[in-house]
Amino acid sequence: MTGVLPIALDRATRIVQVLLSAGKEYVCLMHLHKEINEEKIREAFEKFSGEIKQLPPIRSAVKRQERKRKIYYIKVLEIEGQNVLFKIGCQAGTYVRKYVFDLGKFLGCGAHMQQLVRTKAGPFNDQEMYTLHDLKDAYEFWRESNEQFIRKTIKPFEKATEHLGKIWVLDSTVDPLCHGADLYAVGIGKLTTNIKKDDTLAIYTLKDELICIGTAITDSETMLKMEKGEAVKTTKVFMDRGKYTLKDIR
Repeated sequence: MTGVLPIALDRATRIVQVLLSAGKEYVCLMHLHKEINEEKIREAFEKFSGEIKQLPPIRSAVKRQERKRKIYYIKVLEIEGQNVLFKIGCQAGTYVRKYVFDLGKFLGCGAHMQQLVRTKAGPFNDQEMYTLHDLKDAYEFWRESNEQFIRKTIKPFEKATEHLGKIWVLDSTVDPLCHGADLYAVGIGKLTTNIKKDDTLAIYTLKDELICIGTAITDSETMLKMEKGEAVKTTKVFMDRGKYTLKDIR
């Protein structure tokens, strides 16, 4: 497999856990073991969309037991003889190789994956992929006081939370969060809609600086009505302590 692989540096490595559970997109070349009518192929893809059941392959990083996975979308890009090129958007933990095997079994002809390219991983996509050579060039430009390319290839860790629900907090709430405190309703400045209980959320300052990651204790509608009480359980802190002190706020 080739394609998008976000790599974290220094303290940002702690954000990787958020990306592991993010949705993925792939472009896959599937080879059918005999020619099948195009209409039947498209019908099979429709059957294998939405929520599916999948048994992980024998060699996998998870326990081998049947589990449900969501296929967000499928788009057939090209069918040429026994080769089918398609794009798939899926829940993290979906095995595309196994998806192809199961599809071939359903069609009654068998199939295997010939090539796979990951085109999206959470908020990162193939339009923003850079090689190590690109990074080396960007570093050389940076040494010559040109920051344009290094800023293009190395993103701030806020980028890794773009796919999450967000809450922006008041300045007076920032430092307690930096010390690991949970977020209370009184400290919320604004938030995104459609937050559900137990969602992973990104907590920001009003200047769009990432403070921490947390788990929603309730939904966004309830948070907006709350005048007191806990709203988010803090799980990981990224901002340094003391950046927003009471002295600075005054």
